[in-house]
Amino acid sequence: MDLKLTGSEKGRRLPSKAHLRALFGPCKNWVMHPMHMALMAWAFVVAAGLTVVLLFMSGGMDGAVPERSERTRWTEITNQILNALFTIMCIYQHPRLCHHLVLLCRWLPEDAAEVRKVYCKKNANAGARRSDGRGHMAFVVVLLHLTCLCQYGQCGLYWGYSSDDRPTWLQIVLMAVGILSPAVASVYVAFGPLGSKLDEEFEISSSRRHERKEDAGREWAGGLFDCGDDLAGASLSLFCTCCVFGWNMERLGLGNKYVHAAVFVLLCFAPLLVFTTTASRIDDGVVKILMGVAGALLCFCGLLYGGFWRTQMRQRFDLKGDPSCCRCSPTAADYLRWLLCWPCAVAQEVRTGNLYDGVEESRERDLEERSRSLAAPANGGAAGNGRFGDVTIDNDEEKDASKAPPVQQLIQQEGDLRN
Repeated sequence: MDLKLTGSEKGRRLPSKAHLRALFGPCKNWVMHPMHMALMAWAFVVAAGLTVVLLFMSGGMDGAVPERSERTRWTEITNQILNALFTIMCIYQHPRLCHHLVLLCRWLPEDAAEVRKVYCKKNANAGARRSDGRGHMAFVVVLLHLTCLCQYGQCGLYWGYSSDDRPTWLQIVLMAVGILSPAVASVYVAFGPLGSKLDEEFEISSSRRHERKEDAGREWAGGLFDCGDDLAGASLSLFCTCCVFGWNMERLGLGNKYVHAAVFVLLCFAPLLVFTTTASRIDDGVVKILMGVAGALLCFCGLLYGGFWRTQMRQRFDLKGDPSCCRCSPTAADYLRWLLCWPCAVAQEVRTGNLYDGVEESRERDLEERSRSLAAPANGGAAGNGRFGDVTIDNDEEKDASKAPPVQQLIQQEGDLRN
C-alpha cells in the first residue's frame, strides 16, 4: 500500500539527515579565536583543580593518600594553584573594567556606543532607546568590579596566612560574593533590559567581518627587519613596546591606548609575579618548580596579545597576509612574528599605520561628504536654480512642472513676513 504525505504532513516530519557543518560551524569559529582558546585552557585547569579539591574533601582520595596530613597538604597546594589562576584572570580583565567605568562616568556619545557594544551584545542599540541604559550597564560593571575585589581579598588571605590561621568565615564570605556577583551580572545581561532582540544590521556586519579574506591586496610598509626606515620608531618599539603598541592601536581605531598598554604589561609580567609568590607558599619542591616554569611560559605567551591585534590591523586595512613563516596561515604568521621579534613587529605596524592611516581617514571623510551631499536636497525641501531666502526656484521652462517649488506658498509666506 503506497502512502503519500501531503505538504503539511511533510513539514511536520523531522529531517532525516542532520547538517553537522551548520551545527558545529559556529562552535568551530568560536574555538579558533585565540582568546577563547586561552579561556578554554584556563577553564580546563580550574575544573581539574576543583575536582581534586572535591575528591580530597569528600574522602575519594583516602585510598590513594592514606595519611591525613598529606591530604591536607595537597589540598592546600591545589587551593593555592586555583587561587593563582583566578587572580590572574581578574588581573587580566580589570583594566577593561576600569576603562568601562570611566566611560560610564564620562558618558559622551562615543563612550556610550563603546560600552553598549560590550554589555548589549544581543543588541548594540538596546541601551540607546532607554533613558536608564546607563544605570543598567553601571550595575553590571559594579558587580564585575566587586568580583575582582573579592578575589584580591581571597588572594591576600592565601598569601598572608597559613592554612591553620586563615579565617574561615572571611573566606566563605569572599568566595560567596565572588561567585554570585558574576553570575548575577551574566543573568542580568542575558535576560534583563540589556538583552533585547538582535538587530539584523548588527548580524550582517558581524557576518561580513567573519567572511573577510585572509589574503588581501595592500602591502606592509617594508619588511619585518627594515627598521632602518624609521630609526626613532624602531628605538621606541624596543625600549617602550607597551606604550608604542597602545598608541598605535588607538590611532588606528582598535581600542583605548591605556587599556592596551596595561593589558600588555600585565600579560607579560603578572603571571611570573603571581605564580612565583604562590610557589613560595607551597610546601613541595617539584610543584614550586612547575609553578615557576608555568609563570615564565605564560609571560612569554603574553606576546600573543600583540599577534592577535596585528591580525585585527591586517584585516581592518586589508593588508596582505604572508604565510611564508613555516608555510602556516597568515594569522599564525602574525603570532610568530610577535613571538620571535616583537620590537620589529611593532615598528612595522607603526610604519604601516603611518602609511595607511591617512588613506582611511580621507576615505571615511569622502564617504561622509558624499552622504551629506546626497541628503542635502531632501533636507532642503526643494532643489532648484533660483533663490528665495533659503529656497531655490527654477525658472527654466524645460524643467518638469512636478519638480517646481510651491510658488504660491512662498508668496504667501513673504506676505506674512512683511505684515
